[in-house]
Amino acid sequence: MADAEIYEILALKYGTHANRVRRDNFLLADDHASPHPIDFYVWVIRNERRTVLVDTGFTHAEAKARDRVLEHEPRDLLERIGVDAGSIENVVISHLHYDHAGTLDHYPAARFHLQEAEMQYATGRCMCDEILGRPFSAEHVCQMVRNVYSGRVQFHDGDGEVAPGITVHKAAGHSKGLQCVRVRTGSGFVVLAADASHFYENFEQRRPFPIVVDVEATLRTYDRLESLASSRRHIVPGHDPLVLKRYPPLDKRTEGIAHRLDLARLD
Repeated sequence: MADAEIYEILALKYGTHANRVRRDNFLLADDHASPHPIDFYVWVIRNERRTVLVDTGFTHAEAKARDRVLEHEPRDLLERIGVDAGSIENVVISHLHYDHAGTLDHYPAARFHLQEAEMQYATGRCMCDEILGRPFSAEHVCQMVRNVYSGRVQFHDGDGEVAPGITVHKAAGHSKGLQCVRVRTGSGFVVLAADASHFYENFEQRRPFPIVVDVEATLRTYDRLESLASSRRHIVPGHDPLVLKRYPPLDKRTEGIAHRLDLARLD
């Protein structure tokens, strides 16, 4: 890793769901009725050589069907920071839930990086059980299947490299084939947890998110996140509104929308 490249990382907030309480976000929540909103992000990893996108958000149809607020299409936020969605060559899909794998057709030049276990899960017998299939969109999964047949999916089985300094790591529990992303930055190794930890509280206090396939695997994944990151402060959860408070904006125009995760935390 001595010659690995160094990257800037941006969290782009594209949506929100304010009408949530703690029991929606934590197993066995103590103060279960207290408000606890959730934000939706995609992530950009870039330097002068390459740009890699992590996740693609959800569609207008999914926002309407699931009562979520889609504030911006991710490709519009990319344009705002000077990135052409149509030119991105590598997109990491953390997992195939509706809020991470929509709008795949907005990235016509991309190769999609996915854990093999996630494709097996999303197209296998578990989807016959409504409670397991609920977080997926059949249309999104079918789009990914079509990308498999057109040769645009790079499968990983555990650990894998996307580019020098950018690696993926299986982080199962919330979904069977969930993966996190480890990025080398000027401040150390940052781990984009995606849904391996929705909130800081999930991994810091070992309180899993209620949508879970395997609780024990989730707890071991928290250990894995900590082993991959330079410190606990280098772990970025996938849905926590605190992310935009703990990291600075790219510039004044992007405050509340695009924030730098490769810089030291503000708190």
